[in-house]
Amino acid sequence: MRLNEMSPGKGAKKTGKRRGRGHSAGQGKTCGRGQKGQHARSGGYHKVGFEGGQMPLQRRLPKVGFNSRMAKNTAELRLHELELPTDDIIDMDCLKKAHLVPAGVLKVKVIKSGEITKAVKIKGLAVTKGARAAIEAAGGSIE
Repeated sequence: MRLNEMSPGKGAKKTGKRRGRGHSAGQGKTCGRGQKGQHARSGGYHKVGFEGGQMPLQRRLPKVGFNSRMAKNTAELRLHELELPTDDIIDMDCLKKAHLVPAGVLKVKVIKSGEITKAVKIKGLAVTKGARAAIEAAGGSIE
């Protein structure tokens, strides 16, 4: 067998419809577009998702997702990050100075993630139960 002898298998290639070439071609007169109406016209179509005036699916379904407005003003702090500042008392100003929380933050909560070995004194920060137990076990205190 040579390259010039090769051809597609029987039935693999189907000839396309020759629309608008008379009744004998099978797609004469209306060319498969039916009678009248928007779809029969040239250029007559609609935008994606249009359902003939019925409320479209993308508008019938509820909105999904949520962007918290509080997330900009709050931050979380892990236990091991409490050891980074050198100050005696850890408060909001100390954390902002050490770049552990963003400047615009209004509330900070210490969460139990990681280990703490240094005794720290925390003032004016929210603390979870687990983090409180870990800080007090390390010899620290919370105001």
